[in-house]
Amino acid sequence: MKNIKLTIEYDGKRYLGWQRLGDSDKTIQGKIEATLSKMTGEELEIVGSGRTDSGTHARGQVANFKTMSTMTPEKMMNYLNNTLPRDIVVTKVEEVPERFHARYNAAGKQYSYYVWNKETPSAIERNFSYHCSQSLDIKKMQAACDKLVGEHDFIGFSSLKKNKKSTVRTLNSITIDKKGDLIQFKFIGEGFLYNMVRIMMGTILAIGSGEMELEVIDEVFDKKVRQTAGETVPAHGLFLDEVYYK
Repeated sequence: MKNIKLTIEYDGKRYLGWQRLGDSDKTIQGKIEATLSKMTGEELEIVGSGRTDSGTHARGQVANFKTMSTMTPEKMMNYLNNTLPRDIVVTKVEEVPERFHARYNAAGKQYSYYVWNKETPSAIERNFSYHCSQSLDIKKMQAACDKLVGEHDFIGFSSLKKNKKSTVRTLNSITIDKKGDLIQFKFIGEGFLYNMVRIMMGTILAIGSGEMELEVIDEVFDKKVRQTAGETVPAHGLFLDEVYYK
């Protein structure tokens, strides 16, 4: 039996997120599984590196599945990209060791969030960035990013209701890159909680616009209360760029 690793790019606008849903075929996982089952004649289940929310995009989602198929990775890739919807593309197919697991073996991830910072919205960028018309102070936002970096309990920056597992995570870096009216915020970390990037972004933008003070980050870490942080910004500005493996 082969263990096959997929690297996947997708535009999440039309989909209800990554995870398969029993009452809908509008998920990334569901579309890929249906295509793989048709390709191999087997009932296959793929394991993703993690879930992405409805509307979130990916440049480097990773998944794996096991199959008895004798098709080469090249033929699998050609079949998938000729059969899947055009907003889902498999950029790499490779055979990996039997013990490889896309989720459990992931050592870190990189996400990007894009903000269109101009009074008028963009017709071109509207599906791939969040429109913020307020003036933003880059220095204040970078100071907020610097406070978030490191090992912290991020439960206050998450939509998790109850969780028995640890909510301590390590953020390796957050960088800001402004090109014209488009601002890219890049998050690299060992792991992320549910809605963590989107809530951190809402807080960073609130600090950058003057709606919140920098000290609110310390308050969120101390109180561990979601309501203390900024809003959850929309999913369509979020991209899963890359998943890191040892």
